[in-house]
Amino acid sequence: MQGTARLPAFSMDGDYIIGGVFSIHYYMHTVKHDYTSMPEPLRCTGSMDSRELRFSRAMMFAVEEINNSTELLPGIQLGYEIHDSCASVPVAVHVAFQLSNGLDPVFHTGDDCTPSGRVMAIVGESGSTPSISMSRIIGSFNIPQVSHFATCACLSDKQQYPTFFRTVPSDQFQADALAKLVKHFGWTWIGAVHSDSDYGNNGMASFLEAARKEGICVEYSESFYRTNPRSRIKSVADVIRRSTAMVVVAFVASGDMRILLEELTQEPTPPRQWIGSESWVTDPDMLRFSFCTGAIGFGIQQSVIPGLRDFLLDLSTAEVAASQLLTEFWEGAFKCKLGKSAAKDMRACDGTENIHTLQNPYTDTSQLRITNMVYKAVYAIAHAIHNSLCYKINSKIRCDKFTGLESKQVFAQLKKVNFSQNGYDVSFDENGDPVAVYELVNWQKSETGLIELVTVGHYDASLPVGQEFHINRNLTWVDGGIKVPLSVCTDSCHPGTRKVLQKGKPVCCYDCVPCPEGEISNTTDSPDCFPCPTEFWPNANRDACFLKPVEFLSFSEILGIILAVFSVTGACLAIMTAAVFVRHINTPIVRANNSELSFLLLFSLTLCFLCSLTFIGPPSEWSCMLRHTAFGITFVLCISCVLGKTIVVLMAFKATLPGSNVMKWFGPAQQRMTVVSFTFIQVLICTIWLVLSPPFPIKNLTTYKEKIILECALGSAFGFWGVLGYIGLLAVFCFVLAVLARKLPDNFNEAKLITFSMLIFCAVWMTFIPAYVSSPGKFTVAVEIFAILASSFGLILCIFAPKCFIILFRPEKNTKKYLMNKNQN
Repeated sequence: MQGTARLPAFSMDGDYIIGGVFSIHYYMHTVKHDYTSMPEPLRCTGSMDSRELRFSRAMMFAVEEINNSTELLPGIQLGYEIHDSCASVPVAVHVAFQLSNGLDPVFHTGDDCTPSGRVMAIVGESGSTPSISMSRIIGSFNIPQVSHFATCACLSDKQQYPTFFRTVPSDQFQADALAKLVKHFGWTWIGAVHSDSDYGNNGMASFLEAARKEGICVEYSESFYRTNPRSRIKSVADVIRRSTAMVVVAFVASGDMRILLEELTQEPTPPRQWIGSESWVTDPDMLRFSFCTGAIGFGIQQSVIPGLRDFLLDLSTAEVAASQLLTEFWEGAFKCKLGKSAAKDMRACDGTENIHTLQNPYTDTSQLRITNMVYKAVYAIAHAIHNSLCYKINSKIRCDKFTGLESKQVFAQLKKVNFSQNGYDVSFDENGDPVAVYELVNWQKSETGLIELVTVGHYDASLPVGQEFHINRNLTWVDGGIKVPLSVCTDSCHPGTRKVLQKGKPVCCYDCVPCPEGEISNTTDSPDCFPCPTEFWPNANRDACFLKPVEFLSFSEILGIILAVFSVTGACLAIMTAAVFVRHINTPIVRANNSELSFLLLFSLTLCFLCSLTFIGPPSEWSCMLRHTAFGITFVLCISCVLGKTIVVLMAFKATLPGSNVMKWFGPAQQRMTVVSFTFIQVLICTIWLVLSPPFPIKNLTTYKEKIILECALGSAFGFWGVLGYIGLLAVFCFVLAVLARKLPDNFNEAKLITFSMLIFCAVWMTFIPAYVSSPGKFTVAVEIFAILASSFGLILCIFAPKCFIILFRPEKNTKKYLMNKNQN
């Protein structure tokens, strides 16, 4: 390697050297090259990251602890060479080449190649992008790299980064965990910002994919980097301010996030619920941004490293003055200048500075997270070296430090390490990744008014799906609220509605449309409505199905009661009329009008009235067959009797003509035969109907969508209309004969009464047909009952009412003399 070698920030010689690379400074000093002279050496600039300084010191502590151990690498001294990468790729690459050479001027002073100075493995880097660059270089030399904070999922690709290991979980696990966290709290409309680096770009890509699977929509996704012009940072801040998403997921490196939050403090920013990645959400230095109170995110598990705090605070003035990096830290922390050359605007350090009273990320060991990852990385390398050099003899561990150990041997052993340190397991899978276990942390305001990190839950990727996530205490939300903030593009659609996507917008933006008639949705944000089962109907809110009410003409409702009363009244009226006729059976008016047919007619009318009762009540198989056939047969019997009476009246007048012998053909026997014959035809029609396709009960689900009509299906429509047609044929025939006989002498016949009764009968049944066809549900049955009752009442009132009136109230007319007197009115 040509060029000027970089001096390490910290170094210590040993039998085997472990390299370390940390982003102790935020920036690299950049210069414009004129290509006329050698470029200046790369150097760091900007403020110092105290937490990264703690990481590097933790590595030194772990090496010293191992060197003092009698169980791990006894008799072998490890050394370290720790560099500051300035959080930049060029410096990290420069350091990687320098560590790969193994000829560092700090340790190598002679011409011979001795083991001293050879780097067996490297801890670092903190960022993913520098780690990628380093791994591509040192991987060619089989030098293993164990990162404590490079989380990009891309580094799990062993084809590209074969020697890369890490003690921190991959961002793939964190991205999945963040997506599940957002989904858990019902946030479907979020904003996203990420570092424009391998860490941010790959992490955000993984998160967006996981969010898409969870049904989460992203309003915006902005990227930036700390070295971008301020205009770019301001643009990102303005997007956050203008957005409608309450929740912002930030997959941002700590240094980048600091720049963004500083920009957001310049102008008023609407309250935002921040969801953070491990890089910044657990950084104590970020807690000074109080407007992020309530931020939540995933962090590496807290840990305890005994003795580390004492080591960090054990800094003498001489030790600080001997290190350029510690001098810069000391002067920045205490705002003083070491040495005699104190600046005019800064006081000289007088020795009264007490690091124990210092409050900054370097001294804060209350929540050791990434620091423990550094500690574990050093121990993992030490165990790999131990497994390569050491063996047991008589229960004693012996190590051969003169063995020509190669970095590729350490690499091979790193794949196999499996140990516990301070209660924490350390091992690597086939991709060089550890088991992903996170703590859910929340920024909460303490009683003193300071923002502090509080662990509120856990996430373990090794658990079964659905059981990885657990919250065990209350959270504080944006602005210190206790209620989970709402972050949706559209409010949830309540049950009874469905989502309809808004044209040109993400799937989380939609309108809530009520379910159509007959359909329901019983879940929030239902994408579809679904119909109720056949015998069910939605409630008013259309969020549940209930059984449709069953409807039929019953005895318990007003209409059914009225019709039943008229039916029974008609039957009683027919019986009373028969009783009157029986009581006055020998009177002329009863005998003159064929008393036998009159009693048969009254009997049939009684049956006609009573058969209407079979139409009331729930239909059954027997009632359906009975109601139509009983109605058809009784009415034919009734019309046959009326027809017989009409023929008798007509023939009786003909018989009065000289030489006529016609009455011998229309005697009582013939009248009975006529009635029986006409009725038998109807019985035959009904029998054929019942045998071939009888009526049967059905549930009518089509007339009304919201209720079930219990009714009788006709079975065969030809049978039904055949029965009605035969009744109509007899009625018309009877009506015609009655009309022909209407002008016969009034006192000898009842032709006029029969004419009026048949006129009413025909009128009723002619209007019945269209009314029957068009009436819905139970009203179809009511129309049929009304037709039966109306025609029955028409017959009994027209034929028998005048006779009963004469019998009961005008007995003087009920005499043979009166009936024989043709001139009386």
